Amino acid sequence: MISPTSLPIRSKKSIGERARDAVMELIARDELQAGDKLPSEAELSQMFNISRPTLREALKLLEQDGLIFTTHGRGRFISAAAALRVERPITAYESITSMLRELGYRPQTRIISVAEQPADKGAAQALRCRAGTPMVAVERLRFQGAEPLVYCVEIVRRDSLPEALDADIFKGSLNDLLEGKRKRPRMSSASVSAVELPKAIARVVGAKHAGPWLLITETCFTDGGEPVVFARDYHRGDAFSFNFSRR
Repeated sequence: MISPTSLPIRSKKSIGERARDAVMELIARDELQAGDKLPSEAELSQMFNISRPTLREALKLLEQDGLIFTTHGRGRFISAAAALRVERPITAYESITSMLRELGYRPQTRIISVAEQPADKGAAQALRCRAGTPMVAVERLRFQGAEPLVYCVEIVRRDSLPEALDADIFKGSLNDLLEGKRKRPRMSSASVSAVELPKAIARVVGAKHAGPWLLITETCFTDGGEPVVFARDYHRGDAFSFNFSRR
């Protein structure tokens, strides 16, 4: 039985997208399973304090994503895709700092280098700018105590960062830093491969953690679709795993 508790709808998304997210929160909160029936439109509208047209927009988005389906004359039902609960899905965007904290680590950051440099061909293509555009390249190692966890190489346009580039500002979350320029990443396009660490970094972490490491190469975007970070994040292979669902 779904409890008729109003759910918060919060984010900078459209009202229809926020309503869609609220329905998904409801599905997760009440642990609904594939084939379970959603409440009626009237019940959902009252539950979320939204209009019928807004609710219908949300339900249409959910149907387009294959998360619910409609049976004529019977109502709307949860699909298998919506009922899947994948722990740490590889398709979900999250900052390295947030990821490590959610996994129970208390990460420390070692700054390897911070360099202002012109964009090479790869960075220019990823960040949709001309080759030679001023960039900042940041290399960081994340540790738990003496244990290396993630090696990150992040390239950001110089004008997306504060004027003063003290290396200490990169010890925290890069996403939070970009928030100051209203350029916080919200999503990314990524590829994944198993690799060896670059030799210079392999010497720093030692033979015990030589590899393989899981490399996620990604371009990170704002809500408005502006590319703001080109990153290569190496996750220690014996410390991390990612999951995914397929349909």
